[in-house]
Amino acid sequence: MSAPSVLIAGCGDVGSRLATQLLDFGWEVHGLRRNVARLPDGVIGVAGDLFNKDCPATWPIGAVDYLVYCAAATDHDEAGYRAAYIQGLQHVLEWLNDYGQAPKRLVFVSSSSVYGQQNGEWVDETSSAVAAGYSGQVMLEAEQLALNSGFPASIVRLTGIYGPGREWLLTQVRRGYRVVTEPPLYGNRIHVDDAAGLMAFLLEADHRGVALDDVYIGVDDAPAPLADVVAWLREYLGVTEWADDASVRRTGSKRCSNARAKALGWTPKYPSFREGYAAILEGRC
Repeated sequence: MSAPSVLIAGCGDVGSRLATQLLDFGWEVHGLRRNVARLPDGVIGVAGDLFNKDCPATWPIGAVDYLVYCAAATDHDEAGYRAAYIQGLQHVLEWLNDYGQAPKRLVFVSSSSVYGQQNGEWVDETSSAVAAGYSGQVMLEAEQLALNSGFPASIVRLTGIYGPGREWLLTQVRRGYRVVTEPPLYGNRIHVDDAAGLMAFLLEADHRGVALDDVYIGVDDAPAPLADVVAWLREYLGVTEWADDASVRRTGSKRCSNARAKALGWTPKYPSFREGYAAILEGRC
């Protein structure tokens, strides 16, 4: 079986980690981003702007076996989200059409913000996706664009990504961060390496002929109340003083399940925040 090719559109942090894993599997990897000098070694650079309708000059001419759309919004308002997740995807689909390319599968990176549950409910891929805010609403619209692209497509709804360079919570805890304990404010997390690993796993599975579902949730094994995470980090970091008042109150609460991905054979390297944050703090990732 020949090595498959993949184009990662929006090859930033998560996309670059995905690229590195696929290169290790022997894939041919093309990475589209504005500054291709920041791509990992071995990735074929495609210098381009997803927000610009003009096709990049270095667009791959040959077959593109797989497309991963992994953009990130630069402006965090509704217009910025539409530009990144809808208009950008439309541009990429048009460029594929211009070159007569038909990927075997499109993987669209979405977000668990499409779920509006707020009372600690367990959520899976069959749960109602009724987003409360514009970000989730735009994501749902973009998901439909991907699913109706004419190519087989799978949506990966990632939860809160953390990892090296994504250490806001660690900084806040060191500063004396305090959150409410009741009712519990459940959060969902996935280490950035596991986010990339899940996508690599799905692409490898599809390449082997495994039938994939339309939607997967990317989350670790253990959704946890934010207060529990903060308490564990305090103990690990040796923080003994914190604010008198809680700075975060109830803004939404749900527990996302990764059962569908695990049933396919995927296992997160960091099953909970404990393993993931310990690896960050010990410099192991």
